Amino acid sequence: MDWGQLLQMGAEYIRNNSDDATSSLDTDSIMNALGSIMGENGNFDISSLLSNLQDGSLMEIVSSWIGSGENAPIDPDKVVELVGSEKVEAFAQQLGLSHESAKQALADALPAVVDQATNEEPSLAEQLLDQVGGVEGAINLFKKLF
Repeated sequence: MDWGQLLQMGAEYIRNNSDDATSSLDTDSIMNALGSIMGENGNFDISSLLSNLQDGSLMEIVSSWIGSGENAPIDPDKVVELVGSEKVEAFAQQLGLSHESAKQALADALPAVVDQATNEEPSLAEQLLDQVGGVEGAINLFKKLF
């Protein structure tokens, strides 16, 4: 699954969530907003997500998305810890959403997008690992977190 397909999938999760504020949003607008907070140079930037994993519960949640099992849900308030308040606010402003709606939208989309980015396409997973210095870099990053 390429970057555009990931953003498309994330946009569909957001448009089809239970928040009326997101159901009428334009898919392209959602894709642009998602891309601006989740990517770098047209690629998914997992290193920025991993660098924000400060507490063990958040690490377990994101690990479930990266792993091959069922994706754990994320509380909308934890989204701020994961991606940063500036990115959540930028996402909200780009789409004309309240801060609460933006957090919920990201909580709905992130598990599926991260799961697909890391499980579906081996070459994409390799690119993601390269961002953190390969397998050894990922292990070192995880060690620093604990």
